[in-house]
Amino acid sequence: MEYSNKNRPIYIDTEALSTLALVQEGLIYPVTKLMNKKTAEEVDRTQLYKGFPYPFAFVLAPKGKQNRITLTTVEEGEVLDLVIRGKKVGEIIVDEIFEIDPKKRVEIIYGTSDTEHPGVKNTLARLGDIAVSGEYKVNYPVIKDNIEQINQLISITGARKISAMMLAGNPFNRAHERMIRQTLSNADILVIFLRKPFNTDGLRYEVRYNSLIAFIDNYLPQNRVIVVPFENTYIFAGYNELVLDALLAKNYGCNELVIGRNHAGLGLYYDKNRLNTIFDSSKELNIEITTVDEYVYCDTCKTLVSRRTCPHGQHHHTHYHSPTIMKLMQSGIIPPSILVRKEVSASILADLFPNRFKNLQEMHYSIMPDLGLLEQPNEEHFYIKLSELYQTSSLT
Repeated sequence: MEYSNKNRPIYIDTEALSTLALVQEGLIYPVTKLMNKKTAEEVDRTQLYKGFPYPFAFVLAPKGKQNRITLTTVEEGEVLDLVIRGKKVGEIIVDEIFEIDPKKRVEIIYGTSDTEHPGVKNTLARLGDIAVSGEYKVNYPVIKDNIEQINQLISITGARKISAMMLAGNPFNRAHERMIRQTLSNADILVIFLRKPFNTDGLRYEVRYNSLIAFIDNYLPQNRVIVVPFENTYIFAGYNELVLDALLAKNYGCNELVIGRNHAGLGLYYDKNRLNTIFDSSKELNIEITTVDEYVYCDTCKTLVSRRTCPHGQHHHTHYHSPTIMKLMQSGIIPPSILVRKEVSASILADLFPNRFKNLQEMHYSIMPDLGLLEQPNEEHFYIKLSELYQTSSLT
């Protein structure tokens, strides 16, 4: 519905809306509402909420001159409309208004307030210094649809062990494939939360989604894997990310979270003046957290192997380092098929470099095997055929 003048507006963005909706639907339980000043300060100090690990306060403090005017003049019990680009997406009944320190907040989230950090920079650009608490309601069907899809698959399959995996797939590579297969061997179904960040310089979500779905549809059993778009807002950031990932997976109905050993949140961190790992917190979170080894391609074993089980040294190993693979693609280079499946590479390069070739059909027929068929090759098809030529072994 369009915003009317019945209530005064508070202007938010889609990232704030998504976060509010996650909490509203119980997906960050035990957090179920915005925190007031007393609770917020206690959570920031103890990193606990109702006895559960929770890394920082859940508050709404939207930036903007008009928002500041509204929040400094609002009265307790007043209803404010939550508005995005002229459209009402919810409302809040004001309980309390209080000041926060944006720099202190980003430091709690990211472990730094250095504005050279991209997360810090993006968050400070949208975070104000006045927070509002109170009962709220938002309309964001995406979250409800995700819950319904997972519940339907559980009902259809009668699944008992439901594993979860947070995946960026930027780009989706062979190590991801092996990790998914290994997880499926010990689970009834796998829920893949495919990250959909609000600020990214990587691949578009649609490209990453299509790559993942192509693998699932063609190479995995039916009704065993579901992909859920995960709008990982700024709260899912920094060194506390894994605690929130675990909370989200549990509240979606999963009983296991699978992570790689190189996950940023897996390392040691300080809590209540003693050194802990995420596994200490996971006991209280009531979800099993399972780690999988780093996979490499061994030129002696001639396959993907775990670094912990391969007897050959580092000089035999090809690593699946996503940023480097992404740089190859952004430079227009097709990665070797041992790194990325050729169909995935083709779809990504076609998206990154649309209309790259002049006279594509002429190029195709001048070097590709001719089956005597009159085809109209597109760029994706051309990349696939080119990758197949790289795989010949008689001249290498």
